[in-house]
Amino acid sequence: MNERIQQLAEQAGWGKGETYDDCMQCSPFDPEKFAELIVAECLRQVEEQYKPVLEDEVMMKDTHWDGYVQCGVDSYVAIREHFYGVEE
Repeated sequence: MNERIQQLAEQAGWGKGETYDDCMQCSPFDPEKFAELIVAECLRQVEEQYKPVLEDEVMMKDTHWDGYVQCGVDSYVAIREHFYGVEE
């Protein structure tokens, strides 16, 4: 299992059993929390990619980066809306 996924699984209660079946029987593993942690991690990764460009005035003056930032923002919004609904 990927190390970061392992960390997120542990935050959701994974890790008390020797196997997946053992763990599901004896651990307070919360699959919904695990899913939420994964989605939050995905959002964080997308934001880490576009936010530095968005905050750099020199890069933002170069039209090459406009599409890059817009793609990042659009991806962030699409993921957030898909999993958390549309905020009004």
